[in-house]
Amino acid sequence: MKIVFLIPLLASLVGTTSWAQAKIYRCGNEYTNTVTEAQAKSCKLISGGNVTVVQSNKPAASRAASGAQPGTRTDSADQRAKDSDSRMILESELKKAETRQVELVKEYNNGEPERLASEARNQQKYLERVAELKANIARNESDIDGIRRELGRLSSASASSSPK
Repeated sequence: MKIVFLIPLLASLVGTTSWAQAKIYRCGNEYTNTVTEAQAKSCKLISGGNVTVVQSNKPAASRAASGAQPGTRTDSADQRAKDSDSRMILESELKKAETRQVELVKEYNNGEPERLASEARNQQKYLERVAELKANIARNESDIDGIRRELGRLSSASASSSPK
């Protein structure tokens, strides 16, 4: 009686292991184990290592309905909601960046920040920190300018698409 149950179990294990050992090809961001498809797309064989494919839980129909597909149009109410969300996110990021800028400028102290205990005897370490602070201020200022440009684009885009 036990042999009857073991035969299908062994057959399924053998089938599973042979499937797991099939050659896998990478075609850009897609993977396939079909040789003809791989040759047609000039895919590269993946050797060594494992490939784990995570499938989306979202069905394709709902993705298309949500407007996630490129080239699809969204209605004006959805677009206004997306623009509003974008504006809120950008304004939040701008506020964080401006707060960070105030902190950096205060710490920089016109190029003469207070020395840390570890820098008391090491002038080079102090100079490196001053240079790093200056670079951080410049980088953060660039970030602020970029966020303001994006906010300006949102304003001009919403002004040109609003009904007259």
